Amino acid sequence: MKKRSIAEIEKQLMCIENDSDPFLLEIESDERKGVQISLARWKKRREQEQQLQAKFFEMNHYERRYREEGFQLIAGVDEVGRGPLAGPVTCAAVILPNDFFLPGIDDSKKLTEKKREEYDAIIRREAIALSIAMIHAEEIDEINIYEATKKAMKSAIVSLEPKPDFLLIDAMKLDTPFPSESIIKGDANSVTIAAASIIAKVARDRLMKELSKEYPQYGFQHNMGYGTKEHILAIENNGITPYHRKSFAPIKDSIAKY
Repeated sequence: MKKRSIAEIEKQLMCIENDSDPFLLEIESDERKGVQISLARWKKRREQEQQLQAKFFEMNHYERRYREEGFQLIAGVDEVGRGPLAGPVTCAAVILPNDFFLPGIDDSKKLTEKKREEYDAIIRREAIALSIAMIHAEEIDEINIYEATKKAMKSAIVSLEPKPDFLLIDAMKLDTPFPSESIIKGDANSVTIAAASIIAKVARDRLMKELSKEYPQYGFQHNMGYGTKEHILAIENNGITPYHRKSFAPIKDSIAKY
């Protein structure tokens, strides 16, 4: 019987998801170096997939618990942009279907920009409900960043349709009409909060990239409004924009000098 080419073997390996597939046993005994390299690659890829699936299961711990208690429309709530010198604080609220499955989902800060964009599209496509709220610099200066964050979260929750029957919130304690649990590092421990963190991060980053076209000297497309050395130097040389937070140091300190 004619041996399969290495290219044919690699093609078939791409279709195998079962560790006990007979084809794996067949090529285990193939002594060609190329075949064994392909098999080793498959095993490594399979191990990584299994690790991601196991992590996804762990990150569904809170969702499983509250679904067992009878809650069905569980919203994850998270924010991004509390620390930057410019741009809004942005919150997203997301309700996912019970069968949502996206191994690899994680806290948005741990993902590459490419992965965030990819996952953002999947979450938007599959979510039962999704909303985004932004509180901009002027209002942040008026009410402070903590209150602005709470306001953004509440606005995102209220805008959900259908309404949630339970909230999983990243760290923040909120007074809302819905039962909830606040989870420390929730974006790394809950699939639903992780989804909200990705939606919020992608939405805010896109806005900052748009603002960079209007104010290219500040490098918003790279720093997303955070106080990098280059950003602070640009403020010193060019002053501030309407999107900068006047209540944040070092902007606050420089304004106080004049």
